[in-house]
Amino acid sequence: MILTFLYPLLATVVLAQEWQMQSSGLASLTHYNLPTGYVGSCGCEGESSGNYPTAALNQLAFGSAYVYGPGCGRCFNLTLLDSWTSTPPFFPSSHPSVIVKITDLCPGSSPHCQATASKPNEFGYYVHFDLAYPTPAIPTGFFPSNASYYGYTDFGVWNITYTSVECIPNWAGSGNAGAMGRVPALGSSACCPGEPGGNDTCPSYSSSHVLPPNTAGGAPPRLALPYLLAMVSVCLVLLGFS
Repeated sequence: MILTFLYPLLATVVLAQEWQMQSSGLASLTHYNLPTGYVGSCGCEGESSGNYPTAALNQLAFGSAYVYGPGCGRCFNLTLLDSWTSTPPFFPSSHPSVIVKITDLCPGSSPHCQATASKPNEFGYYVHFDLAYPTPAIPTGFFPSNASYYGYTDFGVWNITYTSVECIPNWAGSGNAGAMGRVPALGSSACCPGEPGGNDTCPSYSSSHVLPPNTAGGAPPRLALPYLLAMVSVCLVLLGFS
């Protein structure tokens, strides 16, 4: 018997696994308001938000459609190149950079974050960062501007380069225990490694029911049976393929 009803499900998983975020490259960048102490999708410790540079990552690169994903806790060095929307284009004389920790998700339904494995966002990028700004963690004049010429200071969308870096010691909040790891009270609904890698990389919440590593400290990581494999196994048993 050909299990044709499983093909779409398995094909979706294969396609999702084929796309991998590169360790460095080009991306688009916007910024959004994030209250100090706000706990984002990953469930990272509240002291990280506002007090230290953080950002949301687009759904494709984040690796999950909701809650946490493999992007949670990762750190990146973001460097501004030029503005996207200004006319004429604005090419700054300086190119500020900031090291951020990913604490939040920019859903695929959001502007600029709709890239899929087969189609980039409207700027031609598969990766988009939404920087938490303005916050006390980033200087007010971080974004270059020319108000006398353009009549405004916020260009909104930037072309940037990004590079994956180790959070410790590069991220400004890495020395503060209150800014590292997940909120313990959130239990398995949060995942925010202080230094992602290996078994401490968060699974994709939306594609499986895998429990996250215990990034709040204590017991070693616990991994439940992925939901997809469990469902396939049950189907095979019911159809006599056990």
